[in-house]
Amino acid sequence: MRVVRSIFISDIHLGTRACQADALLGFLRETEAENLFLIGDIIDFWAMRRHVVWTEAQNTVVQKILRRARHGERVVFIPGNHDEALRDYFGIAFGDISIVREVVHELADGRRFLLLHGDEFDQITRHHRWVAVLGDVMYNALVRVNAVISFFRRRFGWHCYWSLAGYAKRRIKKAMQFIFDFEDAAIHSARQRGLDGIICGHIHWAQIREIDGLCYVNCGDWVDSCTAIVEHLDGRLELLNWGAAMPGALPERKEEACVS
Repeated sequence: MRVVRSIFISDIHLGTRACQADALLGFLRETEAENLFLIGDIIDFWAMRRHVVWTEAQNTVVQKILRRARHGERVVFIPGNHDEALRDYFGIAFGDISIVREVVHELADGRRFLLLHGDEFDQITRHHRWVAVLGDVMYNALVRVNAVISFFRRRFGWHCYWSLAGYAKRRIKKAMQFIFDFEDAAIHSARQRGLDGIICGHIHWAQIREIDGLCYVNCGDWVDSCTAIVEHLDGRLELLNWGAAMPGALPERKEEACVS
């Protein structure tokens, strides 16, 4: 059992076939924390308008989070663009879970980070919603194809996880430029507020790195990469790659890149 000060997760996309709920349950069962920050796109209302897939594992994820809140863990929910309907309830608590627009979180080492989903930095989502919806459909298609590829890779004895969506992002220059622009906009927002860094989600691209003296952190997702950020008791941040797409695989760890 891993004990940490805080857990940061985003982009679970409950209600979809692509949601890796079993993997998330494994992570939550193995990780205890004082704070659990749900940084947007926890429930995918966009996809649920087209088709709802709600499994027993997804139901258990919700119950697990509610139970943690009832037992005294601080649980904060920052809605994203896929669960934006919940933005009408800022300042309200449901089952001991607080719903807020954003949070300024102080790490154990004194560093202060802005916590928000990140769609604010995505010009396509803000101004061209139909393009964002189309992109979401295409991304989900890639994830479903990747599940088939993963099955055959396991059958042939290739047990290291390979992401089709991640490969596409790395190969398409415009996609990488979008990620760089997103990171720059996020860091600019943290700098304007006089903070030490930012923790967000939205783009499904897990990362911890220093940009112009500030710390940029992205939680990744629980659709493709199965990643989370944890804050250790001393304030150190770590990116955990749970490796959930491969049954029985051990979690991989990446140490932080930003230090106080």
